[in-house]
Amino acid sequence: MQNKKILVTGGCGFVGRNLVKLLLKEKNIDIWIVDDLSTGTRPETWLPFLTCSKRLGVNTYQFPDSSNRVMFIKKCFLTLTLKIINKEGYNQLNVMLPRFDEVYHLASIVGGRNVIEKKPLYVGLDLAIDSAFFMWAGEIARPKRILYASSSAAYPVNYQKAGRSRLLREENIQFSKNLGIPDLTYGWSKLTGEFLAKIGVEKYGLSIGIVRPFSGYGEDQEPVYPFPAIALRVAARLSPVRVWGSGKQTRDFIHIQDACEACLAVCRNESKGGAYNIGSGIATSFLDLAKRMIKIEGYEADVVGTLGKPVGVAERICDPKKIKNKFGWKQKISLDEGIRRALSFAKMRLNSGIKPE
Repeated sequence: MQNKKILVTGGCGFVGRNLVKLLLKEKNIDIWIVDDLSTGTRPETWLPFLTCSKRLGVNTYQFPDSSNRVMFIKKCFLTLTLKIINKEGYNQLNVMLPRFDEVYHLASIVGGRNVIEKKPLYVGLDLAIDSAFFMWAGEIARPKRILYASSSAAYPVNYQKAGRSRLLREENIQFSKNLGIPDLTYGWSKLTGEFLAKIGVEKYGLSIGIVRPFSGYGEDQEPVYPFPAIALRVAARLSPVRVWGSGKQTRDFIHIQDACEACLAVCRNESKGGAYNIGSGIATSFLDLAKRMIKIEGYEADVVGTLGKPVGVAERICDPKKIKNKFGWKQKISLDEGIRRALSFAKMRLNSGIKPE
C-alpha cells in the first residue's frame, strides 16, 4: 500500500509537533516537515526514531514496526516555495516533492504577545509566507486537501472590549460585508490568509478548510506564552504569583491535543474554505487561571498583576457550536486536567534548570 503523503509547514513548532504526533498514530503515512527551527526543535528531540538517513538537506526518519516515515527539510518555507516557484528549489534539494494528500499550513511568525506588539513589521512577514504558500499550492503543488491555520486574532477587536465582548462566531468575519479591524499585523495577516484561501477555492478549485484557534496551550508549549509561564511560577511555589497586566483579561483556553484533532476534522471534511472556531466557549481570566493552578498545586499564594507588559484585548471567547454540530468535534481535556499536565511538565523544566520569570 502506498503511504499517504502529508506536508506540515512549521511542523517543528508547538502546534506542528503535536499535530505530527497525532498523525503518526495512523498507519501508512509519510509526513514531510518544512521548518527553519526559528522557534521549534529538531524532530529527534521530540520523536523516537529507529534510523535516520540524510541526503542533500532532507532527513528521513524511519519508525520501528511501522511503514510511517518523517522527512524533515530544515529551511524557511517562504524561501523554499519562492525557489520552487522560480524553478530553483528542486536542484538545490535534489528531491522532487510529491503531490500531497493533505497539507497543514502552520508556518508563521510566532512568539506570543511580546512579539506581536513589539515587532509588528516582523510579524507582517506572515503576509509573504501565506501569499507564497497559496501561489505554490494553486499554481504548482495542487494538493488534494489543505488546512489553513488562521487565528482568533482575525476577529474585530471592537467585539473584544471589556464589558462589551461577545461570543465570537464565524459569521463575524464576512468578506462580502464591511470588515472590522483585526488584532494588529498578526490579525491582518491571518485575515488576508483567509481571503487568499477563498481565492484558492474559487479560482483554483483547491479543497481548503480554515481553523481559528483560540488560546491553545499544552505541556510542552514554550514559556514565553502565558499558560506555561504561569504554570512554571506556580510549580516553583512562588508567592505572589505574577500575571501580565491586571489579570482581568479573559481568554478561551483549549488544550493542544483537542486543537489538533479539530485540525484533522476540518482538513478532511471541509473543502469550500469554511472557517471553524477551535475553543471551549468558556472565558477564564488570567487571575482565575493562576488561582486554579495554585489550588491544584496545593499551596497558598496571592496573585498580582504586572504593569508595563503587553496584554492584548480585554476579552476573547468563541462560540464553538459550528465545529461541534458539523463534525462532532468536542473538547475532551478539561482546563483542570490541562493544568495538572502543565504543572507536571513545569516541574520537569524546573529540575532541568529552567527558572520562572
